[in-house]
Amino acid sequence: MNKILIVEDERNVSSFIRKGFEEQGFSVMVAYDGMCGWYAAKAHKFDLIIMDLMLPELNGIELCKRIRKKYDYEVPVIMLTALGSTDDVINGLDAGADDYITKPFHFKELYARAIAAIRRHKSLEPEKIYSIADLELNDETKTVTRAGNKIQLTAKEYHLLMLFLQNQKKVLSREQILEKVWDVEFDMGTNTVDVYINYLRNKIDKNYSPKLIHTVIGMGYVMKDEE
Repeated sequence: MNKILIVEDERNVSSFIRKGFEEQGFSVMVAYDGMCGWYAAKAHKFDLIIMDLMLPELNGIELCKRIRKKYDYEVPVIMLTALGSTDDVINGLDAGADDYITKPFHFKELYARAIAAIRRHKSLEPEKIYSIADLELNDETKTVTRAGNKIQLTAKEYHLLMLFLQNQKKVLSREQILEKVWDVEFDMGTNTVDVYINYLRNKIDKNYSPKLIHTVIGMGYVMKDEE
C-alpha cells in the first residue's frame, strides 16, 4: 500500500485530497502546517508528499528544501498552489519539487500526476533485494537468509556477498574484489581475499546445496548456482 503525506493548511482541500486517495486504497497522513509536515516526513517513510506552497510555520519551498537535504530525492514531491506564475513554478521546482499543480484542480489530474511521480521514483530506486538459488540479501533491512535461515555476516562479508550477487556468473579477480570491497587498487600481497571467501563460504555454502561460490583457478571467483 502506497503511503502519502499531505501538507495543506486549508482543511477543505486536505480533506478533499485525503478522501480521494483513501478511496483509491492509499494510506494517507495529513499535516496542517509546514513544521508538522517536516516532523511527519522525518518520522515516517512516504511514497509521495503533496504539499501546499503557502503554509504556516514553514512554507512549502523551505519544507521541500529540508526534505531534499535529508532524503536526497528519495521521495517524490508534488507542490500545490494558487500561485501560477512562471517564477512560482521555477521556485517550486528549484526547491526540489517533482511536479507542480495549480489550484483549483480536478482530483483525477492530481491522482494521475501522483501515480506518474511514484512510478518514476520506483523505476529509479536501486535494487533492494538480491537473490540466487535459495539465498536472499535484503539491502534495506541488511539481512541475509539461505533456505529461510538467517545468516549473520560481518560488514566485510556482507559487502563481499553483495559484490558477488551484483555480478552473478561473472568471474571476479582478487584485484577486482580488493578494489570494490577494501577500496584497494593493488594487490596487498596477502591472502585477505581468500580468507574472507572462506569465511563467507562457511556461512552461506556449508551445509547447503547447491554451492554458490566457485573458484576459477588462476582467475578468481564466481557466484553461480550451477556446479
